[in-house]
Amino acid sequence: MKKKCAIVGATGFGGLGLLEILTRHPELEATQLFARKETGIRINDIFPSLTGFYDNEVKDLSEIDYNSIDIAFFSTPDQAGMEIIKPFFERNIPVVDFSGDFRFNTVEEYKIYAENKSMIPEHKSPELLKHSVYGLPELNREKIRNSKIVGNPGCFAISMILASIPLTELGLIKKGTLVADSKSGVSGAGKNPGAANFYPQRHENVNTYREGRHQHLVEVENMINIKNDGHKLFFIPQVVPISRGILSNVYADPSSKVTSDDLVSAFAEYYKKSPFVRVTSKSPNLSDVRGSNFCVIRPLYDERTGKILVTSIIDNLMKGQSGNAVQNANIMLGFDETAGIMVPGTFP
Repeated sequence: MKKKCAIVGATGFGGLGLLEILTRHPELEATQLFARKETGIRINDIFPSLTGFYDNEVKDLSEIDYNSIDIAFFSTPDQAGMEIIKPFFERNIPVVDFSGDFRFNTVEEYKIYAENKSMIPEHKSPELLKHSVYGLPELNREKIRNSKIVGNPGCFAISMILASIPLTELGLIKKGTLVADSKSGVSGAGKNPGAANFYPQRHENVNTYREGRHQHLVEVENMINIKNDGHKLFFIPQVVPISRGILSNVYADPSSKVTSDDLVSAFAEYYKKSPFVRVTSKSPNLSDVRGSNFCVIRPLYDERTGKILVTSIIDNLMKGQSGNAVQNANIMLGFDETAGIMVPGTFP
């Protein structure tokens, strides 16, 4: 018998991504769907692509049946999950939260995140932060396995951490500042993106934003300094006129003489037990990972300038969101880590 999950925030891109994955998941099914808006409507009337797969009615969270849930996904905006997680925690129901509410273990770290995003810095469930685990399986697999609260990482953060962590943990770069420029598709802004992503303003347009003060800085610097203190990140996010995908370029100075072949070998060894990370010596394309949970990484040493470049690509709605969330859930529930998400990308 399949395990049962609830999706809180089922009518957004994150909820849709979860349901698309769960149509093929051998061990997990969605039995309760909730949202603040669009309640009383069947989910396939909101997303017709789900017709024949899921036709559950979307309900208000007040109608939840806690006794029929094995795990819950909070595909909710920042500062929503922190208000509703306590009843789940008290009932020992594991939760994967998509927002930044539980990516940190201290109120001080959360405050930096919130202020960078111009939000109220107060955390409404601070006593639960010590129980949360940062949900990047490639780094925290064992902690995730035993956790009841997992904070799914930010999409930008996943692409940058996976590109950077071998450099810092293996001592391949000098201590100091890494520079990352990352380009994201418009779907990263969610289903209701606001005026900045209105089609006439986004089409054939590219812009930077929150340069050097993006909210994902905190979580990235936390991870790249786990074993080697002293690294900082200068992050320049950009939005490009595509629907989905993130391409991150990370630049750093090598700590000793190195070649591109050395870097490829080091990264391949580091990620040899990570089923969704692929290391290549070729220039990657976003279309290589569209619709998949894979992260493709290309490390390069430029002999002329003496710089290291690491390029990583992910689908922001899969490895950057729903796919990674299901990967976490698989680990938390004792399933095969790849269940339901070991599928190739969609091309073209």
